[in-house]
Amino acid sequence: MKESVRIIDAKTNAIRIIHSEHRSIAAVLSGLGELARTVQDPAVRPNFAVLHAMIRYIDAFPERLHHPKEEEFLFAPIVRRAPIAGPLVATLSREHVKGARLIQELRQALLRLEINRSRGAPEFAKAIKAYAQFHWDHMRKEERELLPLAERFFTPDDWRALEAAFAANHDPLAGQREDDFDRLFSRIVNLAPAPIGLNDPWRREAASNGC
Repeated sequence: MKESVRIIDAKTNAIRIIHSEHRSIAAVLSGLGELARTVQDPAVRPNFAVLHAMIRYIDAFPERLHHPKEEEFLFAPIVRRAPIAGPLVATLSREHVKGARLIQELRQALLRLEINRSRGAPEFAKAIKAYAQFHWDHMRKEERELLPLAERFFTPDDWRALEAAFAANHDPLAGQREDDFDRLFSRIVNLAPAPIGLNDPWRREAASNGC
């Protein structure tokens, strides 16, 4: 009886953490999209530090920590347990590769924005919108298609391994953790202007040509 409860707890906790991480990523993307729209106003003087911090977060957390653990502890075992999941997992793995490429495009778009506001702002907003839509579609596949397959086919050991891997994401003593993502997220909240974060709204002033 106790073993069954532990298995249920591991499954519930693993799914909860994955959903929670998806929501954190989505929150940063949503805020970044709003700031990308705001920065198109030539009268607004943006704080580029918050834009860099947000892009660093969606690079460092999903691409370097969240996705590798999905590959090892969710994708690989589900293919072993349920070969019918193979095409879906292959698609999701390709999307992880594509996501890393899109992050680089975001970084380049932000640099161009800093150099030339009038030309760079629309391009930056377009790059953010493309990445956000891509990531939403990717997360929906995982939550609506892949996790239900895991619920059908995972063994108790699979659930325990998945839970342990993702629980370590929030453990500041975990050896796998290279950066303090909680601290980075807090920095974003403190730097971002209201109502997205806690900082003052970005200052507005007369636009200057070529900025």
